[in-house]
This record gives sequence, structure tokens and C-alpha cells, in this order.
Amino acid sequence: MSFNELNSVEHYIIQKLSGKNLNAASGSMKDDGAPYGSHPWVYRPASELKRATDQVLLEGEVREALIRLNPEIAAQPERAEEVIYKLRAILVASAHEGLVRANEAFYAWLSGEKTMPFGENNQHVPVRLIDYDDLANNRYIITNQYTVKALESKIPDIVLLINGIPLVVGEAKTPIRPSVSWLDGAHEVHNIYENSIPKLFVPNLLSFATEGKELYYGSVRCPLEFWSPWRVENDDTALAQKLGLGEVGKQLSDLLSPARLLDILKNFCLFSTNKKKQRIKIICRYQQYEGANKIVQRVLEGKERKGLIWHFQGSGKSLLMVFAAQKLRKTAELKSPTVLVLVDRTDLDTQISGTFNAADVANVVTTDSIKGLHELLEKGTRKIIISMIHKFRDAYANMDTRDNIIVMVDEAHRTQEGDLGRKMRAALPNAFLFGLTGTPVNKADKNTFWAFGSDEDEGGYMSRYSFQESIRDKATLPLHFEPRLVDIHVDKAALDAAFNELTESAALDDEQADALSQKAAKMSAFLKAPERVQTIAEDIAKHFTEKVAPHGFKAMLVTPDRYACVQYKEALDDSLRGEGIETAVVISTSANDNYDFKQKWSLDKGEQEKLLERFNKKEDPLQILIVTAKLLTGFDAPILQTMYLDKSLKDHTLLQAICRTNRLYPSKDFGRIVDYFGIFDDAAEALKFDEESVRQVVTNLKELEDKLPQAMEECLAHFPGVDRSLEGFEGLEAAQDCLNNDEKRDAFAKDYTYLSKLWESLSPAECLSPYQVDYKWLSGVYESVRPSNDNIGKLLWHTLGAQTSKLIHEHIHVDGIVGNDEEFVLDADVIEEISSSGNAKQVKQLERELAKRFKKNEGDPRFTELSERLEKLRDKAQRGLIQSIEFVKELCKIAQETVQAEKDKLTAQEQKGAKAALTELFSELKTEKTPAVVERIVNDIDEIVKVVRYDGWQTSNAGKREVQKALRKSLLKYKLHTDHDLFEKAYGYIEEYY
Repeated sequence: MSFNELNSVEHYIIQKLSGKNLNAASGSMKDDGAPYGSHPWVYRPASELKRATDQVLLEGEVREALIRLNPEIAAQPERAEEVIYKLRAILVASAHEGLVRANEAFYAWLSGEKTMPFGENNQHVPVRLIDYDDLANNRYIITNQYTVKALESKIPDIVLLINGIPLVVGEAKTPIRPSVSWLDGAHEVHNIYENSIPKLFVPNLLSFATEGKELYYGSVRCPLEFWSPWRVENDDTALAQKLGLGEVGKQLSDLLSPARLLDILKNFCLFSTNKKKQRIKIICRYQQYEGANKIVQRVLEGKERKGLIWHFQGSGKSLLMVFAAQKLRKTAELKSPTVLVLVDRTDLDTQISGTFNAADVANVVTTDSIKGLHELLEKGTRKIIISMIHKFRDAYANMDTRDNIIVMVDEAHRTQEGDLGRKMRAALPNAFLFGLTGTPVNKADKNTFWAFGSDEDEGGYMSRYSFQESIRDKATLPLHFEPRLVDIHVDKAALDAAFNELTESAALDDEQADALSQKAAKMSAFLKAPERVQTIAEDIAKHFTEKVAPHGFKAMLVTPDRYACVQYKEALDDSLRGEGIETAVVISTSANDNYDFKQKWSLDKGEQEKLLERFNKKEDPLQILIVTAKLLTGFDAPILQTMYLDKSLKDHTLLQAICRTNRLYPSKDFGRIVDYFGIFDDAAEALKFDEESVRQVVTNLKELEDKLPQAMEECLAHFPGVDRSLEGFEGLEAAQDCLNNDEKRDAFAKDYTYLSKLWESLSPAECLSPYQVDYKWLSGVYESVRPSNDNIGKLLWHTLGAQTSKLIHEHIHVDGIVGNDEEFVLDADVIEEISSSGNAKQVKQLERELAKRFKKNEGDPRFTELSERLEKLRDKAQRGLIQSIEFVKELCKIAQETVQAEKDKLTAQEQKGAKAALTELFSELKTEKTPAVVERIVNDIDEIVKVVRYDGWQTSNAGKREVQKALRKSLLKYKLHTDHDLFEKAYGYIEEYY
């Protein structure tokens, strides 16, 4: 006998599911074939089924099931005809309503949602076509060569019917012709049968196709690129799938078992609306089925109360949450639970809410505020609640103590492990917590496995779906990297000389020059060199028009910052002129941006949605989006195939960004990353996850818990006798008096740094709760004594940054784009080496400093008066008649007036080199008993003074804002930001000093 699709594949499927061997001479059974035993499907030849070829239902079977499963119909069997009449009407309506809508209408009957007035006094009662509780109450028939006549006559290979309703259609192809694959069978089902005999697919749950090597399945009107394989749980997950009938047989037996099919029918089937406003049917992929069921199973068992779902980016975690939430809500044993879906970003909130709402999931509510979330939890709302983790910011302990609350945390690698995660756990102490992530973080300071992983789960996760598996199953596409680095040269000698000239002309001291140099050496100054941007823009334009646009795909360009977005758009638009290709910038603007920038680039929510809607349309000329942070997460645009990357991204942020390109789309074979920065090694590293190291980290973290009490004790030992319950300035002053010299401050900083690493490692473990108050207090003290060098760098950059950038840009030269054969990688370390090798000549220390101000101006009435006021202030301080803060306020006032008096006497150069007045005056006044905190406040104010030395900043709104912001930040460290009088006096002094 030769091999063909009938005797090799079709007959194998029948034998595998029913035990009937049609290749045997007598068609004998290989085993008992018991209908509800090892082979629940009973084989019946199509010729023996009682129906006309223009009918798709076995109406006799349907009638018997209605009577068997519905007491009200059993009492009056003629009522079955009323139901069958309504089912026939749906079959007929498919011709004008469309197949998906007809399928959805029939599904309402299959799922038990429909009612009929069969109860007492014509009361409506649910009608059951299928028994989901006792599977033995259903009849399972498998048949082949099932002729259906409609527009044309077609004969599907395999049909599976439950209670006379055809729920599954299968197509078998020959296993011995290399040119034939499962795709040929899927094409026949999707493109031929669904159009020629649509009424057969009105009741359909799923269809499958196989050539005996691979098995794929899909729902009605599902494009072939979205058909999925079915994997057997705990089976071999090697990249190279096993070939042959044996493997397909295992998958068939698992997928098409009655228990599996009816679970999918009841809990894993959705009808949604796509972006084209078309109705679509969605059934689960196997990883979604497995992950959601593991969540439900763990909740039902009630032993372990947490778990981690680790599924690769783009593999359908949003739908997994929908399926899990839907099944949890339908599970009677859970007594109408609350399902809380948490995200940590607005764009993810929009994406998740959109998924739930488009799928018409019942009882979904989205909170818009912290108060709204609290009210829902306080009332014990039993619905699916979608919220953001940040709305737990003000949550209190034991907000809702029920044990049927299930929390699913999306993108669990982010803020969920920190204080917000701990507050959420305290508010819902008996809730089940499940983290879902595509990019878990396996580091000591933020560890997703520790936050959500259960000891019960091997490897730290309860469900794992890897990058390799998602590509193997065509759930996502492979990622192709094209390194195209910029050959960049820096004229180091010329740059050093120009920088020295700049710093000398601005009369900067060494500290200021170093701060400016470090700020200028940041990567963005190099990345945004105009020659470099222009070179890359020309390369992108060429690459896009040759490799991307002709295939109907679109692209995204990721730049270093918002201003680079604008820079790139101008250069790219110039390079694409005449191509009919539009670009758009999608960034956030802030209140501090200038008016023109906001007017030109700000997008409200509605405008952004319209823009992205255009981008998703194949025919729209908007083809390249330019971003820096937006749309790197929570943005699904399958038409996006290529990402041009010119920004440093790390770990999960990198993976999330590059996986914007891996979504399935017709004719799209891979996602492409064109790398102008040199992130390929980082991407490869981020994709690795050694399971052994994961387990080791979890173990190590448990050991760290034992070290926490001693670390906390050592930190608190720096503050003997200090009342930690004392709030505000008085409490902070008492703490800082214990750190009144550099040696003590350094010792405290060392101990606190160790404690903070322990804390971040363990967060959000319950063991931290007893130490929460003390840790918060220590953190406040540490922040108040930490050096404030940031202000120097920021204000210097505001003053001289544009000039410095210009110098760098003038001395950068680009020699084009380097292709794959070039080993050079432009990363942060390389830039640091370029900018720092060969120390620049230090700017000559300005020798002249003012003598003591009052002595120098002896005899001047104005200085005499100021000197007398200073003596009185000194006397009050020594006698303890003035509080520390009043002391600082009065000192600021005297300093302001002193600077004003000096202005006419000092040259501009003397003013720039002068020691800050406030510090000098304080030096004359302080004694051993002067509180340490006063010196810190004075120093911080003068850190700001040092950099406000350019004419005209007082007349610039931007300059004033920067200075005021720096001053408020300094005062905030001492809990003095609300003292308006101190702020005004300190600001008046700064404003006067130039």
C-alpha cells in the first residue's frame, strides 16, 4: 500500500482519537473504543450520520442533548424544536451578518448565556447545549469526509461534533511530498471552506491542519500567519521540533481531548474589535492557556499565594491576563473574586484597558484616581479592576483583607519590587500576587524572582515561555541586528585648547571647570554633533527607501533625548525630500519647556492617538516615528518592522524597545534593529538568563535577610540619644549634630550605603516592615548630609553648556557609516576615555581673594553699620537667644546688603574670584557650639552662589527658575522648603551676588 493523506494522516488522526483503525481489513478497533474511556471520541462514518448534506448540525443529536441536559425541556420535549429553530436562524444569518458575528451569536448559546421562557410563569431559564461540569453527559463523535453543500459542495477531511454540533474542522495533507505542508491544509480551510460552506463554521471553535509533521490551529477568519502550534505541557521544548506522526499524535490527543476543548470553549475564547473596527475571534495560544490555568489552579489550591509568569515580549501576556481574569471570575468555588490588574505606566494602562474593553469582558472597571481605587477596595468591589501601581501610594494597611483577591502585576520587573509594591501588599495582606513579565530583572537591587517567585516553582517561575520558544512557535518574529556604527573622530588637542580658553575667559575655578567638563563629556554631546546626525539621517533615508518601504513596513527612530528628536526630524525630512514619506516626533513636553518648543511639539492624548492610528495604516504616508522614551513600552504596531537605534538602552528597557519590531504582520519575516550606537552586545546579554544563577540569587537573598537587623543597628548607632520621633527641622538638627565632622559623615555614609543595598535587595519582603520607619528616617538624614555637587553642574551647564557643546561639535569629524565588518563599538566607556585621556591644563588658580570684607572697608559708614549688626547677631548666637534658622535668615540678609555695598568697589574680575559672602561671614561667627546643620545650610546656599556669575541671569525667566529650583532643593533636605521667609532672604542674597 502506498502512503497518501487519507491512509497516512487522516486515518491516523481518527485512530489516535477514537481507536478505530480504518486501514485494517475490517476496520477493527485496536482497543475497546469506549466512548468515555481512553478514547472518548466515537468514530461514525459520514454516511451513517442522519442529516442532509445541506445541514451542518446533527439535529437528532442536538435534540437529545437539549432534553438530556435541560429539565424544563425534558418536561416538554417539543420545546427543543424552539431552540433548534433559533440555531438554524443563526446559521442562515451568517450570509448577511458575516461569519464572525454569526459565530459569536452561536457561541452565546454554546456557553450557556442564552435563556428561554421555559420556567414557571414563563420565567426565563438558561438553556444548556453542553454540560461543562459532567463531561460524560455529552456525546463525542469524530467523522471524516463530511460533505457539506452550500454555494458549492465541499468535503472537509475531519469533523468533531459534541452533542451533534460541529466544533472542530481538520484538514490532513500528504506527508510524503516536500512541497506540501500544513499551510496548504490551513489555506484550504481558511480561504476555501470558510467562503464556500460558511455555515459549517458558524458553530466552530477551532480548525486545525497537519501534514503529519506539524500541527497548527486557528479560529474562524484567523489569517494563516496567526495560526498557532499546540505544545504538550512538560514536553521537550528544544528549538528543533520533533518531526513525525508520533509528535503530532501527542499534540492532537492533548488539544482535542474533550476536557481541553470544552475548557477552551468556556474560558479561552474571546470576540474583540481590531483597529480596523472589524469583529475578530480570538482563542488562546498554548502558552496563554498554560499560564492562565496555572494562576487559577494556584488560587484554587490556596497554599502558595504568589507566582511569576515569565513569557517573552510580544507573546501575548495581555490576553493571558484577560483569559485568567475571565476564568477566575467564572470559577464558582472562588465566590465572585476581585481581580486586580496592575500596571505602572499610563501607556500600559491604556493598552491593558483597551484589550479588556475591546474583548467585551464583563464587570471591568478602570480607576482614574487614588481615591477611586481606595473606594473600590474599601467597598470590597467584586469585579475586574484595572489600575496603576502608583495609585497605592497613599494606601493603608489592611484596606481589604479578603482572601479571594487576585492581583496580576503587568511588567512586574519595574516599581512593583519597591515601596509601592510593599504598600500594595500591606493593603491587601491576604491577596494572591502574580507577576507577569517578559524581561525579569535578575540583579541584587531589583529582583523579580524574589518579589514574585515561589519556592515551590523550579527555576523561580510557575510558567516560562522563552525567546526561543516564541520564535519557534511563530508567536513572535526573529530579531535581526544590523550594526551600522558611525566612524567618529575627535580632535583632542584642539578641543582641549578651546576648552581652556573658554574656562579662563569665564574665570572658572578648578571645581567649576571640572563640573562643566564632566557634564560636557556626557554621551549626548557626542551623539548630537550636527555632522554625525546628518550622516546618520542620510543613511536612514537610504536604508528605509531601499529595504523597508518597498515591502510595505514602517520604522521607528530612537534618539538620545527630546531635542535630538527634533534635530533628527529636520535632517531626515531633508534627506527624504521628494520621496512622499512623512515623519513625526512623539515626545512629552513639560512646563519648563519654552513656549515655542511646546507649541510645535506638544501632543495631547487625542492627537497622539490619531497619529498612531495613521502610522498603523499601511497606505498612510506617515512611515517613521521619532521618539526617545515614549512608545518604547506598551505600543503594539505590527506594521513596525525596523527600529533605528541611536540611544543607550540597558536590560529590560532594551529588550522592551527592540521587541516593538517582533510582532506578527502579513509578509513580515523578522524584526530589524539598525544599530548606530553599539548595543548589540547588551542585547545579546539581556536575552540570556541562566536558570542556575536565578536560583542562586533567590538563595542569596534569603541569606541577606539575616544580615538586616545588624546593618540597621550599626546605622542607628551613629545617633546615640537622638529622639527619632521628633519631626521637622529640630529632629534633623539633632541628627546632624551627631555627624559634625567629615570623618563621622563618611562613616555613616558607608554604613547607610550597605544598608540601602540590603533593603533594595530584599524589597518588598515582609521582613522589612518592622524597620520601615527607621529606614525612612535614616534615608532622610543621609539625603540631608549628602554633598550637593549636582547644583554646581546643572547651573554651570545652564550658563556655559551651549558654548561647550559648540566646542565639542566643532572638533568632531564623521567619516561615514561603518558596516558589520567593523569591530568598533561606540559606548559610554569609549566616550569617557576620549574625553578624559590627557588631563587638560588646570585653569590657573585665581590668586587674589578679598581680605575680610569689613576690615577692608573700615571707615565706610555702610560697612560700619553692617559690622555692628553682625556683632549683635554673634552675641545673640553665643548667648542662645536666637534659633538656628533665624540665625541663617539674618545672616543671609546681612550678606545681601554687604554684597550690594561692595559692588561699586570691586572690579568684575574681583567679583568673579571672590569667596562667597555668606560662607565668609559664617566663618567669622561660628563657634564649637554652632549646630552642624547651620554650616550645611550655608554651604549649600553658597554652592548656588558660586555658579550664578554671569551678567543678566536675573532678567532671564529660565535663569531665575533654575536658581529658585536649586535653592528649594537645597532647603528641602533640611525640611525648610516651606519656610517662605528663609527662602526669600536666601534668594535675595543670591540675586544680589554677581
